[in-house]
Amino acid sequence: MKQLLNKLFEHQTLSEQDAYSVLTRIGKGDCNHSQIAAFLTVYLMRNISVAELTGFRNALLDLCLKVDLSDFNTIDVCGTGGDGKDTFNISTLSAFVIAGAGYKVAKHGNYGVSSSCGSSNVLEHLGYKFTNDQSILKSQLDEANFCMMHAPLFHPAMKNVGPIRKELGMKTFFNMLGPLVNPSNPQNQLVGVFNLEIARIYNYLLQSSDKKYTILHSLDGYDEISLTGKFKAISNNGETLLSPEDIGFKTQKQADIFGGDTVKDASKIFINVLNNECTAEQKNAVLANSSFAIQCFEPTKNLAECKSIAQESIESGRALKCLKRIMS
Repeated sequence: MKQLLNKLFEHQTLSEQDAYSVLTRIGKGDCNHSQIAAFLTVYLMRNISVAELTGFRNALLDLCLKVDLSDFNTIDVCGTGGDGKDTFNISTLSAFVIAGAGYKVAKHGNYGVSSSCGSSNVLEHLGYKFTNDQSILKSQLDEANFCMMHAPLFHPAMKNVGPIRKELGMKTFFNMLGPLVNPSNPQNQLVGVFNLEIARIYNYLLQSSDKKYTILHSLDGYDEISLTGKFKAISNNGETLLSPEDIGFKTQKQADIFGGDTVKDASKIFINVLNNECTAEQKNAVLANSSFAIQCFEPTKNLAECKSIAQESIESGRALKCLKRIMS
């Protein structure tokens, strides 16, 4: 580890094999907390390379507890986090909207590290019981079109890193890894990223997979469609720069999508959206992201059609019903 740290401190990048090796060693508990903290800090000071992210991803996938959900055509809907914007749980809500529309969602998520409320925080607060039991996950997908894969239950190697990430309290390259290491390897993916450099790297990695995917980044820094300004959408079909008006919405303010200061605040917004008792701005942010996820499944549909499907999922109560089914 000391040799690799010296290499990084000399402003060198790691090869894919070195990146794989060091993260495997960290995952197996072969490095102390000071070494891990120093290692994480390097990537707070410079961008990660494609080779490094590939090696880190492959190490985590090899160390993780895999789950076979290939009987279903699934999508993961998540963001990298780390944008520092403290929005409400837009991507998790979008997952239930998609599920309510009849699509299967195998969501990978975790507690918030650089925000007050990650997807796991809000679902746990609402009463969801995390599990890595494949039969239960399959049953939830079958009955509710949704299952949640709480990252710590599938990535036991991460227990050596979690406390250090929490103490640092800021985004690390593990934010970038989360959406890439879903243990069920879903066939479709909607992922939001916190900057354009990461969008470029994700596009490179996902192009070499057989997934249908869309990568989203709002130019004012959000790892999702915030509707607060223009955003990039990158998919198997290319790259576009869009404004809220281009997809049928009005531009809104950052304050409109603030998630509150506590898990309780975020959970209240969560339930309000699913009950269709939220603000128009909150609902629109969810509809915008849900529309792109649905289009991942059905690329022949235009965004207006996908928006109508998402809207019906909320207004009919089917999205809320999916949440209630996994709580029973």
